[in-house]
Amino acid sequence: MVPFTFPVGFQRFSSAAFVNYQMNRLYACGLVDAASLKTLCASNPSIVELPAALGALSAEAEARGDLRLAFGAQRGAEFFTPPGTPARVAAWTRMRALFDRAFGALGYTRHEVPYGGASMPVTVLPAQGPSRGRVLLMGGFDSVIEEFVGVWIRLSEAGFDVAAMEGPGQGGARIAGLTFDHDYERPVAAILDQLGWDDVTIIGLSMGGYWALRAAGREPRVTRAVAWPPVYDWLAKLPGFAQRFVRWMVSFRGFMRWSVRLRAKLIPVLGHAVTHTMYLVDGDDPMLAVDWLMGMNKEHLGSERVTQDVLLMVGEQDDFQPPVLAERQAAALTHARSVTTRRFTAAEHAAAHCQMGNLSLACEVLISWLSSERPHPQREP
Repeated sequence: MVPFTFPVGFQRFSSAAFVNYQMNRLYACGLVDAASLKTLCASNPSIVELPAALGALSAEAEARGDLRLAFGAQRGAEFFTPPGTPARVAAWTRMRALFDRAFGALGYTRHEVPYGGASMPVTVLPAQGPSRGRVLLMGGFDSVIEEFVGVWIRLSEAGFDVAAMEGPGQGGARIAGLTFDHDYERPVAAILDQLGWDDVTIIGLSMGGYWALRAAGREPRVTRAVAWPPVYDWLAKLPGFAQRFVRWMVSFRGFMRWSVRLRAKLIPVLGHAVTHTMYLVDGDDPMLAVDWLMGMNKEHLGSERVTQDVLLMVGEQDDFQPPVLAERQAAALTHARSVTTRRFTAAEHAAAHCQMGNLSLACEVLISWLSSERPHPQREP
């Protein structure tokens, strides 16, 4: 097995919050070292300049044989390259090739699962030693599944067969032409059919936590589910009167379209969200981003249909999917066999989104839960 360690700690690489989180994402996933990121960010490159800067770092690392760094930096370059462009496709293609050179010794197999007139990429990494179970792992809004290779490795070392998937709208599936669909039970079913798997634990990272629970409630071959962290319903972050106000505002589509365009220019994280969402659904109307996010709601999710053991993992300082969403989700899982909530803290260096800062601890918690015969219900404050 390829040696792999996760660093501990959330760093300050950039004064721009959005850029800083993305740099920490590369760092926390064990793909790019802190020194390289500090050097890269010292000149304070803009979002427009980052693809070239990260691409240059990747090329330098490749030239000296550091293929993990070459892959990680190229993943960063791919992330910041505008979606829906030939440059993005080229960046993704190079990134995937570097991944296979860096991690091919793991012994995984790649599959293309037919779906919707195109295909979804799935990578299967067998368990080390006798298998203790099967795991279907998915990412979130703007991830590629390869960036979580460290999680694959930890699960495999713990004795689990791992199928790392990208569904419609994600990574290679979007490159293949598949646009997004929140009804994730359908791509999950297609993958399980292709692999011949049943008795599967589904794990969704970031927004994947929503799609994992949606699939769990409708796919009987899923016997456990992990939301890392859950979404439940985006409006559940707001008090009741604010939720009603948002729904009312959305009805004024012309005004909202103007407002979203304006704010997307002023707020980098919003600009990224809007641009990427339009890419996911293959449209150019910013209201598509609003509709897409509003489509992730408690009615569509159907938490009452989830009957499996469920693990909810959330950071106490997660700004994207805050703890209140995990609290609402836990309360809504009224028919789940068990619900375990693990809230990670700043003292553990794991309070950020998806525990960027201590993925090693997150994996330990996950594997401990997977290894239990039947987790006891546990809701931490």
